[in-house]
Amino acid sequence: MLNASLRVDAATPVALVHRRTFGSFVEHMGRCVYTGIHEPDHPTADADGLRRDVAALVRELGVTTVRYPGGNFVSGYRWEDGVGPKEQRPVRRDLAWHSIETNQFGLNEFMTWCRNLDIEPMMAANLGTRGLQEALDLLEYCNHPGGTHLSDLRASHGHPDPHDIRMWCLGNEMDGPWQIGHLDARSYGRKAAQVARAMKMADRDLELVVCGSSGSAMSTFGQWEATVLEETYDAVDHISLHAYYEEHDGDLASFLGATTDMDHFIDSVVSTADAVGARLRDPKRIQLSFDEWNVWYLSRHQAEAAVQPTDDWRIAPRVIEDRYNVADAVVVGNMLISLLRHSDRVTAASQAQLVNVIAPIMTEPGGPAWRQTVFHPFALTAGSASGHVLRAEVTAPVQETDRYGEVPVVDSVVTSDPDTGRAALFVVNRSTDQPVTLDADLRGLAPTGVARALTLANDDVYAANTMENPDRVTPRDNKSAHLDAGRLSVTLPPVSWTVVDLTADGR
Repeated sequence: MLNASLRVDAATPVALVHRRTFGSFVEHMGRCVYTGIHEPDHPTADADGLRRDVAALVRELGVTTVRYPGGNFVSGYRWEDGVGPKEQRPVRRDLAWHSIETNQFGLNEFMTWCRNLDIEPMMAANLGTRGLQEALDLLEYCNHPGGTHLSDLRASHGHPDPHDIRMWCLGNEMDGPWQIGHLDARSYGRKAAQVARAMKMADRDLELVVCGSSGSAMSTFGQWEATVLEETYDAVDHISLHAYYEEHDGDLASFLGATTDMDHFIDSVVSTADAVGARLRDPKRIQLSFDEWNVWYLSRHQAEAAVQPTDDWRIAPRVIEDRYNVADAVVVGNMLISLLRHSDRVTAASQAQLVNVIAPIMTEPGGPAWRQTVFHPFALTAGSASGHVLRAEVTAPVQETDRYGEVPVVDSVVTSDPDTGRAALFVVNRSTDQPVTLDADLRGLAPTGVARALTLANDDVYAANTMENPDRVTPRDNKSAHLDAGRLSVTLPPVSWTVVDLTADGR
């Protein structure tokens, strides 16, 4: 058995826990929308055609924000197609995902769904095939109270009150050659700056997200951020980051260590943004919106897409419906640890996506909805993390990986909420074959007891949940957790994610 230790610095918190960290992403892609959240003929559908069984799981998941309607989809989207009488809405081809878009679910249906679930919307504007005027029109339709053409049009569509959307993405992955309307950094930066300044003339309190790199492996990474921020620094509030990880060729150790790459990605973007701010002599700090992140077996998707027929246009095809296993869930839990650890600069995040498409929730048309393995670390982190993020200094053995070199086998973050007297420790064991005994010095938190200790692990690290066996992988009580005089001892199985909820101050 391996041994590791952890010490918490309760005196200098990193930042508040941001509720926007627990965001998700709904794109018109595959079955995320149609037969995902929207299926009028489903036995659980409400009067708006929204699946109530899926809504219940979204509530359980703890999602706070949702980015919409893309993703790559947004770069060819005409928002006007998805409002007004459904029988008059045009059917279009979606070039991004090579499918047919019926537009039976659009902006107002999305906002109704958000209100029902108390979710904050995060809207993306099309800066691919469209630009300034279309973004201003969409903003007027969404946010102006009334008395103008587009705000009155919204009212005539049954929504007299403004949607009041505060957070907006200025396009999506505009650095990617796959993106409809792809631009170089300087051209995109100038276009985004023009749109951003005009949008804030219309509504000065908007929060705007400018496109960063689609991933740290992009050849333009770093230079893209610097150039785009040189053009937009005064007009935007956030820059986006996107990252996906997968296990390659059975290299489990590297996969479990992937979050070290995520940490470096975040630190690099922070450094670049701050360097631009210093050159511009602007005291404002640009925050980070990690608005696409997840495990995605992208190489598998690319191989499948290469052999798909080009004349096959379908409505809501089954695409990238990855079935997640235990190892995937551990990596997702570790990515949440990274996001929390960087809460001083990562103030919003969106796991991509919510239903069916690389998602924590799966559905069958006309049938059930169930939780994938990755559902559990997200739901438990969203439910337990509150108050402040604290610095956790971990000392642990290392595991050699082909992709990332030496990686500590233990990674962790701690949150503490003085208002409730609760604290939570989130920890992963990345070792592929060894349990770890963790000794955590939590005396600075004055904990009084272990309220709950749950571990997600399985003897088969590739075990997954299915429609037929939806609860094969669930978190289990970790009875090894023991608190004595402010020191917590807990045994972590190999390839595992654990949460320990603690009480303090006698509460």
